[in-house]
Amino acid sequence: MRPSQGLSTAQYAPGKLVRVIARSAAARAAASVVLAGALLVGTAGCTFISQQATLIQYDPSDGIGTTVGDVDVRNAVALINEDGRAISLMITLVNSGSKIANVDLQYLSGGEKTTTTKSVRAGAVATYGTKPDEPQIIILNPGVDLGALLPVYVQYGDHEGKEILVPVLNADNHPEYADLIPPEIER
Repeated sequence: MRPSQGLSTAQYAPGKLVRVIARSAAARAAASVVLAGALLVGTAGCTFISQQATLIQYDPSDGIGTTVGDVDVRNAVALINEDGRAISLMITLVNSGSKIANVDLQYLSGGEKTTTTKSVRAGAVATYGTKPDEPQIIILNPGVDLGALLPVYVQYGDHEGKEILVPVLNADNHPEYADLIPPEIER
């Protein structure tokens, strides 16, 4: 066979006679395209069948959040004191609306439903219990233990409210909150 028919001339390697198959430029190009396609599908094919992790909404903190109308509730955490008789509800309320929002927070205190209303100006952020020198929302005798979830119902105006299950944490396991824990309650 001659080189023009697809095979090269025999090449001599010490001790062996080797035939090298020479392919046409079109065959090499087609093989490259097939290999590139297989590589592309192999490395990116999972995006065709899996949900993108960057599209999954989650709370990147210790707390929980939700949205009610124009108000976002962010990083809600219940900080319980050592004797378990008081909780400081650490919470951030963000009003992206054009009117003031009077946000109702409802929870159990001493076995009874209690509602606290917090006003948030239009386009403003209100925080409670996130710094030692700012106002706290104190829940007495909350009826939940460390590590449990405190149910808090959030609602304002005519918007349908939502219940969030707020994690109950303490300063022993989370020393970054030591200055925010409510004081012991006198009996």
